[in-house]
Amino acid sequence: MSSRPAPLIPPRLRALLVRVPFLVPVVRFLRRGPLARDRNLTITLSVLTLVVGGLAARVSTEWFSPSLLILITLVGGLQLRLRSLAKLLVVVAVALGYIAITLGVGRVGLGLMVTIGFTTVLAVLMARTRGKLGVQGLRGDAMLLELRDRLRSQGELPALPKDWGGKVVLKQAGGSSFGGDFLVSMRDGDNLEIALVDVSGKGVDAGTRALLLSGTFGGLLGSVDDFLPACNTYLHRQRGDEGFVTAVHVRINLATGSYTITSAGHPPVVKLDAGSGGWQVATAKGVVLGVVPDLHCEPDSGVLRKGDALLLYTDGLIEQPGRDIDAGLDRLLGEAERLLPNGFRDGARALVNSMSSGHNDDCALVLIWRP
Repeated sequence: MSSRPAPLIPPRLRALLVRVPFLVPVVRFLRRGPLARDRNLTITLSVLTLVVGGLAARVSTEWFSPSLLILITLVGGLQLRLRSLAKLLVVVAVALGYIAITLGVGRVGLGLMVTIGFTTVLAVLMARTRGKLGVQGLRGDAMLLELRDRLRSQGELPALPKDWGGKVVLKQAGGSSFGGDFLVSMRDGDNLEIALVDVSGKGVDAGTRALLLSGTFGGLLGSVDDFLPACNTYLHRQRGDEGFVTAVHVRINLATGSYTITSAGHPPVVKLDAGSGGWQVATAKGVVLGVVPDLHCEPDSGVLRKGDALLLYTDGLIEQPGRDIDAGLDRLLGEAERLLPNGFRDGARALVNSMSSGHNDDCALVLIWRP
């Protein structure tokens, strides 16, 4: 199936232009007319290149600067297929040669030639990448942004009853929009299920696999009774060694407050006991996902009462080079005792910022509480 060509006019500019009545036919022509097709756009840019070259050589290089060929090359790199771009580049070379012969090589300038050469390489790289994706224009970037937005929306907690609260904080390495930590959740009546997953790697390197697994795990959540064993079966069937995946799954009854925790190689969930004011480490444990064909998990269960809270997190929050992971957990609990009593919703973000300062790794935190 052929991809839909990207619009020549950005959406915001198009929305502004259509407000002017006599420009409406022009906007429609650029959106749906023959310029949107690769061959006709190649012809249009080639003719424009020859016109600029002729006017620069015969009229004035001040009014018709050869540097305009840089913009034409960039447009070709963004919109044209590689074969069509090659034809356009030949025309650009002819135009530059004509200008140099007519006016002299010195009038063209070494700096302009270097800039056009660099722009040509950049345009070829862009066209080759889009050719591999099978998309035209900026459609590839739009697809990636759409995937990112879907991952973010899937990572949001469902609406909770008024006597429950929840907060999700995701912080990717290097400020990237993608990372290896993600959340999937669903609510069916009084049953709330949450799964926090950590894919090996960080930032964009782990982001592509996280995008794939978030769709799969999101489909399994709520559809099977044994969520983590089902995820393990799926990963074990995949070929190749793409690194480990850890996950923790929490099922909560919102009517009674009872919960069950299952874990697969993930850092332990901690619970705030409002009665004692202390944090308790859950005993749920299991093997990393995808390593063994049959996953055996040792669950942990309990009840959340008024003032209690459950804290889920990934190892990027407690793991630091050269330090023991238990020391990181102790620091997390110490920071939680200091920050969370001032308010769970605001304290969650402050807790992540405090724990992630000084190192660059994907971090995720999920806090569920009963006010």
